[in-house]
Amino acid sequence: MHSVPYGGRNEKRRYPTGMLPPPPRNNGWIDATEASAPALDPRLLEKLRDVVGVEHVIGDPDVMASYAVDWSGRFRGAASVVLRPGNGLEVAAVVDVCREAGVALVPQGGNTGLVGGGVPLHGEAVLSLRRLSRITDVDQVGGQFTAEAGVSVADVQTAAHAAGWDYGIDLGSRDSATVGGTIATNAGGLQVLRYGATRAQLLGVEAVFGTGATVSHLGGLTKDNTGYDLGGLLCGSEGTLGVVTAARLRLVPQTPERVVAVLGFASTSAAVETAFLLRQSLPDLHSLELFLEEGLALVCATSGLTPPFADGHRAYLLAEVASQRDPMPEVVEVLESVPWIDAVAVATEPARRAQLWRYRELHTEAVNTLGAPHKLDVTLPATALASFIDAVPGVVREVAPGATTWLFGHAADGNVHVNITGVEPDDLTVDERVLVFAAELGGSISAEHGIGRAKIHWLSLTRSPAEIHAMAAIKAALDPDGVLNPGVLLPLGPRPRGDQVAAG
Repeated sequence: MHSVPYGGRNEKRRYPTGMLPPPPRNNGWIDATEASAPALDPRLLEKLRDVVGVEHVIGDPDVMASYAVDWSGRFRGAASVVLRPGNGLEVAAVVDVCREAGVALVPQGGNTGLVGGGVPLHGEAVLSLRRLSRITDVDQVGGQFTAEAGVSVADVQTAAHAAGWDYGIDLGSRDSATVGGTIATNAGGLQVLRYGATRAQLLGVEAVFGTGATVSHLGGLTKDNTGYDLGGLLCGSEGTLGVVTAARLRLVPQTPERVVAVLGFASTSAAVETAFLLRQSLPDLHSLELFLEEGLALVCATSGLTPPFADGHRAYLLAEVASQRDPMPEVVEVLESVPWIDAVAVATEPARRAQLWRYRELHTEAVNTLGAPHKLDVTLPATALASFIDAVPGVVREVAPGATTWLFGHAADGNVHVNITGVEPDDLTVDERVLVFAAELGGSISAEHGIGRAKIHWLSLTRSPAEIHAMAAIKAALDPDGVLNPGVLLPLGPRPRGDQVAAG
């Protein structure tokens, strides 16, 4: 029996072996392509065409196919229709029409999710927000602007830079991931250490609740203490409460002077100890990433990159320091004070900095060349990070001897991306073991990508019954008909009435 820190409080929770029910297998969470999507009433389709335009109500199975699979390739479904509204008013009208007809909606942005939260596994209609792509009301003095839900993170970064600022969120999927999607999952990414996750960038949102009501709070006031923070509530709700159509985003000062260093270590513990030392010693530390020798070898083999050092090392840190002045003297002083760093590669020129970043950013792409992996992003307390990284491959091998575990992530915030290859997509035994192990060490079962459909079974590992009940009550208040993303984040309750509307 294991004693598990629970919910960040002094309360302890115990998970005896076998306490959780067996993980589900092939129950429709993973691949629902063989299940036919319901045929929608032609009268309903005509109403939807009146709202968004004929060309934006898509029923061609070949075209819809790309909307029905997530970025990892592991979650596949079938949509009844794909709807592409062009503005917030059209989104509200679509929600109203579908709510009245009892047709469930899956909101979708860049479709870069990894836990099945944006995939129509039960024949839902996909509500694509990619056409909401404008950036407006740029305030160069205050450092903020409004971005619609379909704007990519890369385009937000470009617009921020043009206004004399930067944006605090950066992701490897920046070219595809959208503002709406990052709000839905409270995405963190590569700069959480410096700027916080997406919730910290929000000054206001415009959204359509499941009731069809629109809320718009885009004034951009830094201080507005007038009740519940609805933007903060929607951020991380995975499209289950409302559809975010636009957001007022906080921008951050530009930091043009940058140093990137890749550091090699003989052990994971040495790398983790150095990570927290760098956090204490370098106030301009911007990003701090961790990867291991196996992952680096795979990246180099699949990309043709030359390893950063002639000799291999057990663990690596990638640190970026960014400032408005040259940070190199400070970086050199700190690195020279750490005797257990075995190898150092430093870059200041943009091209060389980008090359060093590729050793970390290509990990996901490299792992995907081995087939669709089981992707589990977890968070560990600082004191448990190194032991989790060293132990989890053995934990996986206990239940899947032929599996390979690939580990990388954000060292500064304890977020480890656990990728497992060599396991059948519908065999969730390894997921069970890894998530329970993370919870036993006081961690969270989801750091960035959310719960989606993939982790509902294990939500109780890190959320109490009272918390889950409160979330369900909020869902019932803002989406009483269950029309928005049913079966995501919270267990699937009764389907919206008539969600399998017959033709005719």
